[in-house]
Formats: sequence, C-alpha cells, structure tokens
Amino acid sequence: MSTTWLKKIGATVALTLAAGAASAETLRVVTDPSFVPFEMMDQETGEMVGFDMEIIAEVAERAGFDYDLNTMDFNGIIPALQTGNVDIAIAGITITEERSQIVDFSDPYYDSGLRILVRNGEDGVSTLEDLEGKKIGTKIGSTSYDYLMANIDEDDGVTPYPGSSDMYMALMSRAVDAVFYDAPNVGYFARTRGDGKVTTVGPLYEGQQYGIALKKGSEWVDDVNEALAAMKEDGTYKAIYEKWFGEMPEDM
Repeated sequence: MSTTWLKKIGATVALTLAAGAASAETLRVVTDPSFVPFEMMDQETGEMVGFDMEIIAEVAERAGFDYDLNTMDFNGIIPALQTGNVDIAIAGITITEERSQIVDFSDPYYDSGLRILVRNGEDGVSTLEDLEGKKIGTKIGSTSYDYLMANIDEDDGVTPYPGSSDMYMALMSRAVDAVFYDAPNVGYFARTRGDGKVTTVGPLYEGQQYGIALKKGSEWVDDVNEALAAMKEDGTYKAIYEKWFGEMPEDM
C-alpha cells in the first residue's frame, strides 16, 4: 500500500474522529452559585468552582456529553428541570420521594444531613427542641425548611433566605438566633468565614443523600450512573472528595 494511500486513510480517520467529538451532545446544566464548598464563584476567575463542579466535569467527560453551565437560585432548579428548560442540575440536591416524582435522579453521590449553627457563646441551643419560638434562618426551597415546618411547633420565627450567604449574614448580625441547613455547608462556613464567631451544635438530623438531578425521562441517567460508579471504583471520587472535605469516611 502506497504512502499516499496511507496518508489518505489517516486523514479520513482523523476527520471521522473529529466529527464524532464535535457531535457530542451539549446539555444545559444548572447549579446554585452559593452552596459552598459544593459550588461557588471564584472571584478572581469568575468561574464556578467546588466539589460539585469537579464531579459534573468528570461525569460529563466519562458519560460523553458537553455542557453549558448556568446558575440560578436553588428554589428555581427543580421547576426548571420540570419544564425542560435545563437538562441536568447539580447543587447539593437531596433525593426525596416528592422530587423523584417530577425529576430523575442519579445514584447518590454524597451522604449528608441537617445541622444547627449558632453564634459562639449561645449556650441555650443544642437541639432542635431548643429552637422552639426562636428566629431561625434557613434556605428557600430546601429540605431544611421543610424539616423545620414539619418539626417545629412555634415556626413563626422561621425565615427562608434566597442564598446561604444571606442567612449566615443574618446570624452574624443577630437578625436570627440560629441557622438550620445542610451539614457540610454550615460546617464549611464555621471553619472559614465564621471561624471563631459561630459553631455547629447538636446531632445530625435527617440523614440525606445528594443526587444529580435530570429532567424526567432523560436518556442520560444510566450513563451518569456508570460514570459515578467508575469514579468511585478508580479512586477519582475519593481524590475530589478529600480535596474539598478532608479524609473520606470508609463507608462512603
């Protein structure tokens, strides 16, 4: 076979591979910009960074899709999936039976729960019962808000905020007595911006699992699950986890 013919075959193969790469479907992915350290804006680069951002990037590469990433308030994410305005959402979204009726979820990729956060020196709060009649900050559309509504009798003081930074500012400024929200988020705030000023108290409430949410009937559910499983199998998930949260528990 001539060298010229080999070059033609090589060029054809290269063009075919390039066309295949170019034809990868581009999905619309959305996240909440204020759920640190899962997703947050890097003030220097203007890009979204965090645990979830690394997870979705790796999942997309393994599952074989490209994506456009946009942000919105958390309470708008499920409705956006429900109406088909977005294809995938990753934002520390708790898998619930109610949500599963209107969107599809991947297999769980993070185990979480709910936790109380108070100002340092607040000795009167250590359990959920101690929050009765107090001003409590939480997040609009979150499972923490739903949990408070179901378990606090005197719930007039529960204030849902659009972003996690808003409820933390309310706590620091004494507009609320406590914050009740996802454990990894309140823990991260207590270790960083709130260090020496706030502390987490009490047990972990309502064990939860986060999942990647997809619009109902999505053809990508199996591919996403396979990607997550492979990441856990080859150690990629562990490396990402420990970058953002420290040593990974053995049972995860």
